[in-house]
Amino acid sequence: MSDAPEQPPEFQPVGRIIAMPADTNPEGDIFGGWLLAQMDLAGATPAFELACGRCVTVALDGMVFHQPVSVGDEVSIYAHVIGSGRTSIRVQVEAWKRARGQPQAASVRVTQGVFTYVAIDENRKPRPLPGKA
Repeated sequence: MSDAPEQPPEFQPVGRIIAMPADTNPEGDIFGGWLLAQMDLAGATPAFELACGRCVTVALDGMVFHQPVSVGDEVSIYAHVIGSGRTSIRVQVEAWKRARGQPQAASVRVTQGVFTYVAIDENRKPRPLPGKA
C-alpha cells in the first residue's frame, strides 16, 4: 500500500455539482441519497452513449461512503464503462470532493460504486446494445 495521496481519475469528470444547504441532514452533512442520485445521473451518461438511447438503472454494487460531503464542497463525478452484456452496461462511478477555492490536487474520494444499466426500447423492454443483436 502506498503512502501517496489518491488522485482523481485521469479521464474527464461527467459532472460537477456544488453541495447546497437544502441537501443536508440536521447535522449539516450532505445526504447520501443526494450523492447517490448525482452518481446515478452521471453513470447514465456513458451508458446512454454506448446504448445509443434510453437506459434504466437496474443495480448498484458495492457502494461505500469514505468521507462526508459538506455544504459548499465541489463534487466531481467520474464515470466510465467497465463492461457490457447483450442488453446491460456496467459503469464504474466515483465521487470526489474538494473545498471550494482549493486546488484540484486537494480532491478526496468520497464514494464509489458500480452501476448496472439496461438498454430499453420504446415499450420499456430490454433491447440489445448496438452490435449485440
